[in-house]
Formats: sequence, structure tokens, C-alpha cells
Amino acid sequence: MNRRRGIFFTALGCLAALTACKPPEEGHSGVRELRVGMDLDYPPFETQNKNGDPDGISVDLAKALAASLGRPLRIVPMDFSGLIPALRTGNIDLVISSMTANDERRKSIDFSDPYAWTGLSLLVGKESPVESADALDDDGRRIAVIAGTTGEAWAARALSRAGRVVFEDAAACVAEVVQGRADAFVYDTLSIHRHAARHADTTRALKDIVSEESWAVGIAKGNDTLLREVNAFLAGFRADGGFKVLADRWLREEQAIFEKAGIPFLLR
Repeated sequence: MNRRRGIFFTALGCLAALTACKPPEEGHSGVRELRVGMDLDYPPFETQNKNGDPDGISVDLAKALAASLGRPLRIVPMDFSGLIPALRTGNIDLVISSMTANDERRKSIDFSDPYAWTGLSLLVGKESPVESADALDDDGRRIAVIAGTTGEAWAARALSRAGRVVFEDAAACVAEVVQGRADAFVYDTLSIHRHAARHADTTRALKDIVSEESWAVGIAKGNDTLLREVNAFLAGFRADGGFKVLADRWLREEQAIFEKAGIPFLLR
């Protein structure tokens, strides 16, 4: 077993055992810590455990990445809107926060190879006659979106005739649909199907994915060495089954939902 694969298997072993790999003490052997920015308000990817510590899929991924690089890890929590500015000013080294790698963001930061493939979907009322996004592009329609997300940008572009109501969190958007004040909520496919399952009496998810997206690690422009290291880690982590370990740990129910809906699962 070569050294790279040994590191990956060690990281996977920690994840499979559902325990965190403790990073070396800060400053150990003069190695600089890896500062990873996250918005800890998107479970099960970025969240906090009962003790208030960072937890979730992205945290496990960051731990495995830091272990492979031999660097101590520090998770830096912040609002999603602050992640790119923090990266550009050097306050963090990476963003691992379910961030879509799109052309607009590529103007200011670089992205790794994708580690998840997802898209945007629509949540509508259970009795709604709407069966496609086209039916929502009308003056009389009202679309709920989360500020600063690709869902908001897509709605502005693809449903320009409809009215938009902007919120800061998904719960408020779901409530608009549940209570009939919005015709649809547009957000990432995983979240939409989870909300539809939780509110099965009042909502449903449209089957079509209206826009395909991928998530990637955000890296400051010009940091080509770290970019190569992250891409090498992601390739090895995938080959060693790391993403399957994460999905089995955190997303068993969601995998079943995607399989039933005939949608390819995002971690693969």
C-alpha cells in the first residue's frame, strides 16, 4: 500500500467508526493549520452536534482532507455570504460548504473538481396543478427563494414574469408553500425532496431537475499548489469509497428517496 492510499484508508477508517480523526496540535512540527470556512446551517452537510461542535458531511470531508495533507484542521463558521470574501482576504484557506461552482463565483475564486452533483428542483403544494417550471412563469405566480442562492438567481432568470419572495432560510420558504402563500420553492434537489417527505400531506416535489449543478471546494485564486492537492485528495477519496461511507453514515433515508424518484444520488 503506498503512502497516499494509506492516508485515505486511515481517514476512511475514522469515518466508518463514526469517530473524528483528531488533528495534530496547532503548530505541531511547524505545520500550518488548514482553515476551512463553513456555514453551519445546512444539515446534514454543515451543522453542529449537541455540544455545539461543527458536524456533518462537509466536516467529515474536511477532516479527511486535512489528514491527507498532514495539517491540523480548524473549522471557521460564518454566514454563507461571508465565505467568498473571507477566502479572498486570506482569513480562510478553503470553503467546503455545499457551494455550487458557477461562472459568477469563478470570477472571484477558483474551484476544485466537483465532489457532488446536484441541481435545482421545485416544491409545490400537494394539490397544485403545476407539473413543470414553465407553468410558473406567469404574472400571477409567486416563487419563494433563499437570498444569495443559485435558486434565487435561477428564478430571476427562468421565471422572470413571476413574483419572487426572498427569505434567509429554507423553513420560511417551505412554510410559504405549505400555507399556500407561494406557488413554489426552488432550492437544491436533495433539500426539496427532504422537505417534500417531511410535509407529505401538504407538499410534493416536481420530478424534473430544472438546473444541474455541482458542488466543489472553493480556493483562493493563485493558490495552485493547494488546488492540486485538493483535487488529488478528492480523486483518491472517491476511488477508496470515501463518499459512499459519508452517504451511508449521513444520508441513508435520502438515498432511498432519490432511488424511488429515479434521480442519481449526489455523492457518487
